[in-house]
Amino acid sequence: MRNLEEKKYWIWLSLIPNLGNQKKQMLLKLYKNPKKIYELKEEQLSNINGIGKKTISNILDKHIRASVETHIAYMIKNNIDIISIYDKKYPNILREIYDSPISLYSKGNQTILNNKAIAIIGCREASEYGKKAAKYFAYHLAKQGINIISGLAKGVDSYAHIGAMYAQMWKNNPQIASYPQEDKSKTCGKTIAILGNGLDSIYPKENEFLANQIIKEEGIILSEYPLGVKPDKMNFPARNRIISGMSKGVLVVEAKEKSGTLITVDFALEQGREVFVVPGNINSINSVGTNRLIQQGAKLVINYNEIF
Repeated sequence: MRNLEEKKYWIWLSLIPNLGNQKKQMLLKLYKNPKKIYELKEEQLSNINGIGKKTISNILDKHIRASVETHIAYMIKNNIDIISIYDKKYPNILREIYDSPISLYSKGNQTILNNKAIAIIGCREASEYGKKAAKYFAYHLAKQGINIISGLAKGVDSYAHIGAMYAQMWKNNPQIASYPQEDKSKTCGKTIAILGNGLDSIYPKENEFLANQIIKEEGIILSEYPLGVKPDKMNFPARNRIISGMSKGVLVVEAKEKSGTLITVDFALEQGREVFVVPGNINSINSVGTNRLIQQGAKLVINYNEIF
């Protein structure tokens, strides 16, 4: 982890409870960097609009400040880094959205973060049709050099990550003669997993192996949440804005009538991203949300070429 002296202040800023992302952005606009915020006295903090006594107490909290060294030690040992919004590696497309995260914890290949990407999202209780569709689109889009972004959840997310990794493994296998030579010369897209908890744990637990494979196959896992943050259900809607925010478009494979997937679609529309939908069986509860999106004007796709 390079630039440790600078990064420790970004870690500290991420650890302050009850200080929302917008207030952090406001403080950064006023003081330019987290070190200057760290050095503020109580009287100075009291003069800032929107910063109450409880927040001031948290900003000055000695225990939070002391815990930064513990976080740094864990991050170094486990190859976890933090990327600030000022960093060149920070995804440019994510800077454009409202409420962009001021920092991202990362584990894996940071060099891919500014490559073209599409999000593939859908049902946790995916059908076999949904799993195959997620894998098909992820595989073929990754072969064309497009990163695949998803949320590491069960179901569609998992198979989207797997499809992208299949493309990478297929390309790297010299024994597969059927793979066109011109395709092998292309840069293959990687996969990016956005978590709703700290990177010291993987949720769901059964996807720990998948997360490790993503890193092994030159992908990356990201979170705006610091170490120790549990996968609280309130974190996931905020996580979803990053999934769509880092993507040129969002592909919905399966979604129920009331689904967290549709929250990501809402973010995508607010952010000006394209929304693509794989049509589903009208008799399946997993297709009610997706088919409704098509009725509302989302682009129906049955082939990966239609996304280009």
